[in-house]
Amino acid sequence: MPEDWGRALAVVAHPDDMEYGASSAVAGWTDAGKDVVYLLVTRGEAGIDGMEPAEAAALRGDEQRAACDAVGVRTLEFLDHPDGTVEYGLALRRDIATAIRRHRPDLVITLNHRETFGPGALNMADHRVVGQATIDAVRDAANRWVFSDAGEAWHGVRWVAVSGSPQPTHAVDIADTFDRGVESLLAHRVYLEGLGGGPMADPAAFLRSMATGTGERAGGGLATAFELFPM
Repeated sequence: MPEDWGRALAVVAHPDDMEYGASSAVAGWTDAGKDVVYLLVTRGEAGIDGMEPAEAAALRGDEQRAACDAVGVRTLEFLDHPDGTVEYGLALRRDIATAIRRHRPDLVITLNHRETFGPGALNMADHRVVGQATIDAVRDAANRWVFSDAGEAWHGVRWVAVSGSPQPTHAVDIADTFDRGVESLLAHRVYLEGLGGGPMADPAAFLRSMATGTGERAGGGLATAFELFPM
């Protein structure tokens, strides 16, 4: 992964989306003095079956703030689109492009926009929609004639990095920051409990298995993968 950048903007659909590997990379970047901003399209209010959306939104916002603290992310923003029914369109592209123009990142990070996470693992609509809208909004943000009343055009995004892609091209060594990535996922305690076990019964083991597999493909150790698009 390129390291010659100073600011990144991570745009994902839900609280916890960054915590399945990408946050360990973020911890290393913030340790190196880079500024990483999180922009969440929803508050994840539809993500806990046994909790009313208004209560879940507040709780999940607090859990995401704690997850950010674990990896050195100071700025956390929400767009308040509806969880579970995020729509691709000009409204979403405009909101993301406006944030890109405001934060002026060199690197934009998002979550997998493709149909699957790999064989037998279907992606969900919010992830696909937000990932694709983020990629499109990078171009929107650079065009002064698109959303011309939504801030000064920003041409400075040099790469888009897609976490969780089934077609990864780059990897980041996370051996030194893996534990902080685990801490960031564990911050979503109530959400994880609401999943009722399965792979998330032991989040640390789940993340280690993914990081070990990625590391083996990247030459050894613990790593997290991205599909990188130069802009």
